[in-house]
This record gives sequence, C-alpha cells and structure tokens, in this order.
Amino acid sequence: MRRANTFIGSPVERVEDLRFLRGRGQYLDDLTRAGEWHAAIVRSPVAHGRIRAIDTAAALAMPGVNAVLTAADIGGPIPTIPFRRPIPAIAPYAQPVIAQAVVRYVGEPLAVVLADAAELAEDAAAMVAFEIDHLPAVTDRHACARGDVLLFPGTGSNRAALVTAHKGDVDAAFRAAAHRRRETFRTQRLSAMPMETRGLLAEWDSASGKLSVSGAAKLPFFNRRAMAHMMGLAEEAVDYLEFDVGGGFGARGEFYPEDFLVAFAARRFGRPIKWVEDRREHFMAIAHSRETECEIEMAFDRDGTILGLRGDIYVDIGAYVRPNGMTPVRNAAQFTSGPYRIANIHLNAHALVSNKTPAGTYRGPGRFEGCFFCERMLDMAAQDMGLDRLAIRRRNLISAGEMPYALASVLPNDGFGETECDSGDYASTFDRCVAEARWAEKAPLQGKLIDGRYHGLGIACFIEGGASGPREGARIVVEPDGRVSVYVGSSAVGQGIETILAQIAADALELPLERIRIYHGSTTYVTEGFGSYGSRSTVMGGGAIVLAAAALIAEFRAAASARLGVPAAELDVTGGVASATDGRSVALGEDALCAERTFSNTKATYTYGTAIAHVAVDPKTGQVEVIDYVVVDDVGRIINPLTLHGQVIGAAVQGLGSVFTEEIVYDQNGQLLVGSLADYMIPVATDYPRLRALSLEEHPSPNNPLGAKGAGEGGIIPVGGALANAVAAALRPLGAEPRQLPLTPPRVWQLIRDAQKPAS
Repeated sequence: MRRANTFIGSPVERVEDLRFLRGRGQYLDDLTRAGEWHAAIVRSPVAHGRIRAIDTAAALAMPGVNAVLTAADIGGPIPTIPFRRPIPAIAPYAQPVIAQAVVRYVGEPLAVVLADAAELAEDAAAMVAFEIDHLPAVTDRHACARGDVLLFPGTGSNRAALVTAHKGDVDAAFRAAAHRRRETFRTQRLSAMPMETRGLLAEWDSASGKLSVSGAAKLPFFNRRAMAHMMGLAEEAVDYLEFDVGGGFGARGEFYPEDFLVAFAARRFGRPIKWVEDRREHFMAIAHSRETECEIEMAFDRDGTILGLRGDIYVDIGAYVRPNGMTPVRNAAQFTSGPYRIANIHLNAHALVSNKTPAGTYRGPGRFEGCFFCERMLDMAAQDMGLDRLAIRRRNLISAGEMPYALASVLPNDGFGETECDSGDYASTFDRCVAEARWAEKAPLQGKLIDGRYHGLGIACFIEGGASGPREGARIVVEPDGRVSVYVGSSAVGQGIETILAQIAADALELPLERIRIYHGSTTYVTEGFGSYGSRSTVMGGGAIVLAAAALIAEFRAAASARLGVPAAELDVTGGVASATDGRSVALGEDALCAERTFSNTKATYTYGTAIAHVAVDPKTGQVEVIDYVVVDDVGRIINPLTLHGQVIGAAVQGLGSVFTEEIVYDQNGQLLVGSLADYMIPVATDYPRLRALSLEEHPSPNNPLGAKGAGEGGIIPVGGALANAVAAALRPLGAEPRQLPLTPPRVWQLIRDAQKPAS
C-alpha cells in the first residue's frame, strides 16, 4: 500500500532559521553596490505649516555630499501615493511623495540628501535650512469635527471618509429591547516595531531602461505597479526584489514616500541609492495605527440575547490617507460585532485626518479595537442585568448550524464585497478555553484581595479574517538534478513561509522535503503575485502551489508516457518516479518541466477562538501582573503546529504590549513625544512568562483546497478585551471600569482613585 507524504500537520522546524542563527541572513543593510550613494531624508519638525523657503547650500558645500533634492527638483505635479482599495471620497487626501507648499505632520519629507556615506548624508541633512510658518495643529477628534482648521482647504471637512456597516433594522431592535447600554471606549495610537527598520536600495539601468528596488516586503507587486505608474514606466520595467526581512506586522512594506524618492534619485543620477531609517525616524515615518474612539450602544433581550448594535467609531488616520489607511476603518465598522449573532447593526466609522503621522495597518487592524469595544460592553451589560459573563457570550455565539454566517454589509464598497464567516462551532473553542483556564475553579478569586493585590478573570471571543484575495500565483520548475524550485508571489515577513510552503509542495508532489526549495516575494519569480497581508500567505500561496503541483504532475505523466511508450493512465507516479508495469521508469528531472498556476478566491476564511486572562492588580501602584493567559483557536487545518504556535504566542505578546505599555503620544501642537525604545516600551521575553495557546482544526475552511484558515493575526485580537475585563473584574469592589487603553500603572492607579472619589 502506497503511503502518502504527511508533511502537512507535522511540527517541521523552520528551515530558514539555520541561516538566521548562523548569521547568514541577507538583509537590506547587508547589500552594497559599487558607486552607491546613501540617502538621508530631511523631515519636517513642524506638525502643520506653510513652507516659505528651503536652503540647501550649506549641505551641498559639505565634502562627500553629491546632491540635495526638494519638491522643485521632482517637478510638478508632485506624485501622490496610490490607494490599494480606492473610494472616491478619499482622493483629495492622498499623500504627496514630498512636501511642496504645506507640511502636515512631524516627519513629512522636505528634502533628500545624497552623499558618499550614510553618516555624511545624515550630517548634511542637519544642515538643510528651511522656513516654515506655523499653522494651528489638529490633534484630536473634537478638533477634527469642529473644522475651524481644515487640513485640506476646499474639502469642507476633516473627515476623509465615512464607512457604514449595516444589517437588519437596528431602530426596531432598540425599540423592542429590555435593556440598553451605551458606552465610550478608546484605544491608543501605536505602531509595529519590527527588529529591522525599513530600508531600500534602488538601481537604474539606463541601457535597458529598467529600475530595480531591493528591500521588498508585504506588497512587492502592488508597489511595482505603483512605482511604474508614478515613474512613467511600463510595469515590466520595474522589479521589486525581496531579501530577508526582520519583521513586518502590517506596517512594513506598504508604498511610502521613500520608495519613490530613493528610486527617483537612482534614475536621476544613474547611481545605486541606499536608504535605511533609524529608530527615531521609524517612529516619525512608518504608518501608525489603532487610535480609535467609539460611542456605541447595545440592545438586549431580558435573557441577554443581543438584539442590536449601533453607534459611531472615530479613527484618527493621521495627515493623509495612506495606501491601506482605510482598512482599519472598515474593519472596525464590520468586525466590532465579533463572533456574535447580532441581527441588527448600524455602525458609522469616521476616518478623521489630523496633524500626525499617517495611519495604516497593524496586526489585526480594526479587529483588535472592535473586539476591545464589544467585549468590554458585554461585561458591563452582564453586570447591569445580573447575568453570568460566560452565559451572555455562550448564548450569542454563532453556531455551526448557522454557517456560512453573513456579517454586516459595508458601504461604500471598496472591493471586499459581501463577507461571511465560512465554518466553525464558536462555542467549541469557548468551552475548551473555559476548561483550560480553570475558570470554575478560579471564579471565587475574582475581586478578592490576596496579599495586597486584587485578582480577576477576563474573557474575550474573536474572529480573524484571512485568505485575502483575489489571487496568488505559483510556478514550479524541475531542475536537472531532480530537485524542485517553487516560486511564489507570497512574501516572507517572518512567518516562516519557506518551511510551510515547502511542506505543502512536498505533500502535493509526494517528494522528500529536502528536494523542495521555496523562492518568494520578488516580482521576477512569477507572472503575477500579491504578497503577504491579511493572513493570506499560507492559504493563497499554498493554494496556488497545490494547483501548480497538480499541473506539473500531469506534465510529468505525459512526458513519461511519451518516453516509455505507455498510456499515461497506466503509469504509477509517486516519489518523483513514473513507473510502468514492466518495471521501466522515468525520474523527475530527466525532462525540463515547468508549471505555473494561479489560485483565485474572493471568500475569506475565519479563524475563531476565545482568550481568558487571570490578573492580579496592586491598588497602591496600579501595577498589573498577568498570572495566566490562555487562548484557544480553530484554524481549520494546521499546516505546521510549531510555526502556528509561535504565531499565536507572538501575537499575544504584541497584544500585551498594546494593553500595558505601548503608546505613541503627541502634544497639543502635534509634536511627537516618543523617539526611541527607551520611551516606547515594547514587551521583552521575561515580561509575560505564563502564556498558553491551543490550536484546533475541527472545522476546515470550505473555501480553499487545503482547508486552512489564516492564523497570523488572531492571537492579538482578543488581548485588549480579555485583559481589560480581567482588570475590571479585579477592581469591581473598588468600582473602577477601564474604558481605554493602555492600562499603564499610572492610568490604573488613577482609575482607582477616580472611582473612590465621592459623587459630586
């Protein structure tokens, strides 16, 4: 009996780690080219102002400085960065690649200095002089709404767009409700902090008229199209090349002003141009995210059934709409309902511009915020109605019999289309998590003062959308030695796709894993690709590999049939060998074979799960200790349990940083008050030692050949809700109710003090 490969589902150690651990990774900063110049960006120190003059003479006079580019050198009209999912309303708010007349945030590019060495370019950038007349800064949603200062004159409003999620008849639901709860919640501004900051190396070949940009991550094919359009080139004249990447998390790899500026300089001067940002520059320039406030209301029947959800969500998207800046806005509107059966919804999400760094996506965009809002509301409503916190959730979770379950419709349509949860039994992961966390055993501890600290349990349920379409490509080439090269449009941003996609290819081709080599991300590898975002690389890239592998095997069977003179149907093809019944055979590699296929899919997958936290809060200091944290999810089909576990735990740690320490703060003048990891506290390995993750595969997705669901973001989504609910449960005897993040010790301490003040 023939035994098929079983690499899918096996805990294969990451093959890429060997070169990383030996220091053999090749990152952007490792690249050097003969005759290269180094770029430094001159950035605005003013949040909002009118540019009167830029003087580059002192910088140009410095030894080793070759050129300084300003908007005048780019020429008009100044290109603006295109949107990934455009809707008409946001067109006036596109970001120019360099400031020309007005600056709208601290960090906006004013000029580019080009020098023989990076340190020379940085020194010269400090010598560029400019005059900027200060204008009033818009720094919060209330100033946005007043509109007395319009960031884009002629638009009539500081609201770039309104996104509405709608389902059922919400007004009727509220009229019929036995109980209503209205609340305001807020999540803070923060951003991704990958180990490696952004960097680019652009090269122009005047003989061939081709541009290559090294340092691709996340979206090489979209960035190539954008670059080609902005530079007036054919798409095939631009290549984005991927090397090793030290993390992405949604923010890294979008098209930024630096992409154009570095490439423009390379073409203008015929020199390789290299740029690598430092950490302070990263704080000013990379997309921020999460700064969201809501005023929402829920309606309930007497037994806790959710009848309706309505309200307004306000998202501070910064000074411009960046390529993917609307995704957190639409997601907050559509996914605040989470995994719950809510028949009537009307949520308006407002995209508000301000004098801050433009926003984009960060792991679980909009979903983290919406989950925090919804889960805090459910705890408060349960308290109002005297209901058990577990019971109110279990009653409202979507059941397996309701799948596929349609989520709220979103307008305007930005290309996502209608969205529905694909498969699952949401109560299953809920019950498993409750058991794993020993909720019943620990319940008596809630609100108890033990050794000077109050204990509490918190719970949050979530869904994670994945498999973002519309397509992904894969090409499989058989090498002369019988090894197989697999080229995919998915890019590597630290998620281990060289291992995961090799497992999928090895099983599909029935070959040993060591015969598979994965090449990813660069635009030179496949005809069309899309990259890695929206928890898509395993499902979409893996789906493309499955199709390409089937086509390659068919080609191999046909070639072997011709060689052996045997009908193709009579050949046994396994392990890279086609065998006839008389014992003759042909091995893979004896013929030059290649197959390229595209996996198309517009239906999302939905991983789902539940997280439970146990905390102890010191009322004297506001310090919160996470005693235990458990998350249980169902990912449809597990390709590699080791890498999956790392994704979920890593995301949970990022979420804990979001809850307790991380915040990008601005003052009232739009000045950024953080600039290094000394004042932006990210978690370290010793901060949260007691985290547990359990992943199930009870309900495969029907929307792809693997049955897999995206799992790169789910671990972060419930953290805010679960931890805030745990802190609230601990402090219930004191009457403190967290309504905003982060829960830093000073903020928790102040919450306690405010709750103890006598009512006026």
